[in-house]
Amino acid sequence: MRRVLAGIALVAAGLGYVAYREYKHAGALMVPAVIGRETDAAAALSPGVGARIARLLRGSPDTAQRPKLIALTFDDGPYPVTTPLLLDALRDLDVRATFFLIGRDAQQFPELARRIAAAGHEIGDHTLTHPENFDRLDAAAVQAELAGGARALHAYSSDPAIAAMMRPPHGRFTLATVRAAQSAGYDVMLWNDDPGDWRTVTPQQLATHMETHATQPDIVLLHSGKLATIEMLPSVVARFRASGYSFVTAGELLRRAGAAAVNDPAKHPL
Repeated sequence: MRRVLAGIALVAAGLGYVAYREYKHAGALMVPAVIGRETDAAAALSPGVGARIARLLRGSPDTAQRPKLIALTFDDGPYPVTTPLLLDALRDLDVRATFFLIGRDAQQFPELARRIAAAGHEIGDHTLTHPENFDRLDAAAVQAELAGGARALHAYSSDPAIAAMMRPPHGRFTLATVRAAQSAGYDVMLWNDDPGDWRTVTPQQLATHMETHATQPDIVLLHSGKLATIEMLPSVVARFRASGYSFVTAGELLRRAGAAAVNDPAKHPL
């Protein structure tokens, strides 16, 4: 009898662990790609038990319910060598992208900031100085970084996204920093896919990751200063287009798909 009870206890413990892992996984799937300025940030970043269970039971949305839109977003810079190469590649591929520029880097290379704007790419605010500890800044410091970045970038572009869309440096944020950005009038733009080009990776590794993790719609986090990213673009753009995707800016994707679809995309490995 004791062995039977012990066996039942082990099975119950195993099932409980599996259920806990699935519950945590459902929460991870619900991490938003965009937190709009009017969104309840606390609910978006910490979904309740009911929401997690509903997400777990429902699974991924049907691809027929989600638009095939992809936004390539490039953080940091501009940089004197890699940014011109990236702009040449995007021009040749006829792709408009979104650049989250650092204010002080734009001031250092103003001709490149102007070239990004002139090419029709969208420009968002990546703060003035790209602080390492952005997630530990108080509200006043967060808003000062955003205001300084916007002033710097507006010297080279009149893009309204500069004062409306931001991405936190290093992807580091807290509920407090998100609320500070919202209070300053910003949508906090995160991503659906991070292929990891901030590490040392090959163009093929980046392409394989993007194709394996593709969603409908899809905001992809990339970086302006990486040669591997530039080298992988022709094959990735061709592969996504062959699968029916349209390349748009992050702002256009949000307008056309809506925040609900962006934050709850359908899985679509190519």
